[in-house]
Amino acid sequence: MLTTNYIELEQEYGAHNYHPLDVVLERASGVWVYDVDGHRYLDCLSAYSALNQGHCHPRILDAMIEQAQTLTLTSRAFRNTQLPQLYEDLHNLTGFDMALPMNSGTEAVETAIKAARKWGAMAKGIPADQAEIIVCTNNFHGRTIAVVSFSSEDQYRQDFGPFLPGFRTIEFGNADALRAAITPNTCAFLVEPIQGEAGILIPPAGYLAECAAICKQHNVLLMCDEIQSGLGRTGKMFAFQHEGIRPDVVMIGKALSGGFYPISAVLSSREVLGLFQPGDHGSTFGGNPLACAIGRAALRVIVDERLCERSAELGPFFLAELKKIQSPAIKTIRGLGLWLAIELNGPARPYCEALKHKGILCKETHGNIIRLAPPLIIEKEDILWAAEHIRAVIESMSPAR
Repeated sequence: MLTTNYIELEQEYGAHNYHPLDVVLERASGVWVYDVDGHRYLDCLSAYSALNQGHCHPRILDAMIEQAQTLTLTSRAFRNTQLPQLYEDLHNLTGFDMALPMNSGTEAVETAIKAARKWGAMAKGIPADQAEIIVCTNNFHGRTIAVVSFSSEDQYRQDFGPFLPGFRTIEFGNADALRAAITPNTCAFLVEPIQGEAGILIPPAGYLAECAAICKQHNVLLMCDEIQSGLGRTGKMFAFQHEGIRPDVVMIGKALSGGFYPISAVLSSREVLGLFQPGDHGSTFGGNPLACAIGRAALRVIVDERLCERSAELGPFFLAELKKIQSPAIKTIRGLGLWLAIELNGPARPYCEALKHKGILCKETHGNIIRLAPPLIIEKEDILWAAEHIRAVIESMSPAR
């Protein structure tokens, strides 16, 4: 079938809760993807950073095949050989005492919310049903009812009420607002070190460090959502490391899968995750041996192939090339590591569609922002090629000065 045939099927039988570019992909390797009509594209989205290791990485593929031939699922009613080894790998890599595996990033956030509330009740002594979690404007932590309950994006909330109470919203990047919002019932501050869906919004230098100090002073858990920003995307294993801090709770996902199979995890101390008792929380597929084997291989690739270091080197290079573009259409260009944003003075969708025709796949966010997040295995020559095409597209579509 051709692209139009697949799109017609999707439009007829699928819910219309996405607005994808009209490209139908059928295979991929490394940083390149191929559509059903035989065209090749440079992937500059990486499935929202789930493909930091690139498409179909052979080492992760081998781990998946090997495990799939022996044992794929036990549920947590029984133990398996891969889960304890994933726990050990995560501990050795991050230093956190314990991990709780789930499937999607949103499930990791839900798990962290439950952990924070339980800690608030059992460790901090917050009265029953009174715990509060502070969140930020422009946040994106997923799509569940709990998460959209504290979203500041109107569309994410429209017609989905009633919403879950217990959240207080403050301005992102404003540490004084955090200090002012804390009450005796505050159990946690949930924050993205860099806001991805909002358009790669980077807070002022020192913000996260100040927030960490405020949380410690007031006995509040600092919970960092590193589902997109973690595992090498910003040039360090975790974005919070740029400020030399250590959160109380960290959520990871996306690249933990290497793009092969859903897996996420909450990382924390024994004082927090150790409060869970049998029956408090769970997931049939969470911690399954197939996902764990894939996660272990995905982590090894990040470390062995020095993907954090590659992002730290190639990110500024890509950013510098993009900043050479001269166009009145551009409001600003920003980024950290291989996580970049071109903020425009008008709609970004037409530019993404034009770039598709040039062989580059990227996606708009918040209407006027093009986000760029290629796999961390990308080469310099690919970046130069991409930057030149991006320049040509933006300059050709720019309004007259």
